[in-house]
Amino acid sequence: MAKIELSNISHTYNPNDTNPTYALNPFSMTWENGKRYAILGPSGCGKTTMLNIVSGLVRPSKGKILFDENDVTDLITEERNIAQVFQFPVIYNTMTVYDNLAFPLRCRNFSDQKIEERVKSVSDTLRLSSFLKSPARKLTADQKQLISLGRGLVREDVAGVLMDEPLTVIDPDLKFRLRRNLKEINEQYKTTLVYVTHDQNEAMTFADNIIVMDQGEIVQVGLPKDLFERPRTTFVGYFIGSPAMNLFETEASSNDCVKINGTLIKTNTNLSKLKDKKIKLGIRSEFINLAEDQKHNLLSVEVDKVEDLGNYKLLTAKMGELTIKSKINREIEVPSSDVKLHIPADKCCVYDNEILI
Repeated sequence: MAKIELSNISHTYNPNDTNPTYALNPFSMTWENGKRYAILGPSGCGKTTMLNIVSGLVRPSKGKILFDENDVTDLITEERNIAQVFQFPVIYNTMTVYDNLAFPLRCRNFSDQKIEERVKSVSDTLRLSSFLKSPARKLTADQKQLISLGRGLVREDVAGVLMDEPLTVIDPDLKFRLRRNLKEINEQYKTTLVYVTHDQNEAMTFADNIIVMDQGEIVQVGLPKDLFERPRTTFVGYFIGSPAMNLFETEASSNDCVKINGTLIKTNTNLSKLKDKKIKLGIRSEFINLAEDQKHNLLSVEVDKVEDLGNYKLLTAKMGELTIKSKINREIEVPSSDVKLHIPADKCCVYDNEILI
């Protein structure tokens, strides 16, 4: 495995233009050996470009790629000693499942005993053992993707395993199990895993660190908990979470309060330099509850609808033109009128020009 460094990287696909459009704006980043990373963002944000630069499929317009401090920027893909898993399965249909899994090892002259050992380990993990003698062409799409994934995992000597939305064709239950298996593989073999996805659930349940991208920019890097509770930008607050973070247009008032439809809400953010300035207040629906004995930070709302989603109720409320969403314990009855919601000060995120203060 290797520590992978991206140093002052940027990339454009039209370098000869007078004002080229950049798929990746300048950034630097280090992926530590043996960690799990997810690159998360909407389609077209640059996440696949970043992965292809690391793999060698794309040479960056500027900057360097280093594996364990060795410059590999000009090395072709096969010389970088990485494994790749693509969105759709790349396998040899004329081979058996066993031969597909063994192929990367045979190309590197591993012993038959070692090949047998590694193929058995990976096939057991991916539950492919009963298919080892079957021709790959007879398998379903999700089983073929498991083979493709297995070929990336069968080698222990790779600098990293780069996965570009590898679970797209796999059903949801199997996705959950495979993410768990990938984490177990990472913990057992200390394999550096980099996982590209547009699905926040995949990223949040898989990675040690999540890299959130938007329009070629890296907007936040952090633990799932940090991205959820303290999103650095309103984009991250909106993109991560279901439902998205509540975001209210407001203005700073005295004593670190903001005004929401004339109601003062106390925050734990120092707003002394922003008095009367237009800002935004963000808070997750998970942190908004029906008021009990609280005296402050209360919003009087009208109930729009209550949806029972099994493990919680989703309350959608109105306060003038504002819509507020709150996740409520499903055992709690939501009154039809005179409803007050409590906004905890320590869970409030305040944004100036869309950036967390």
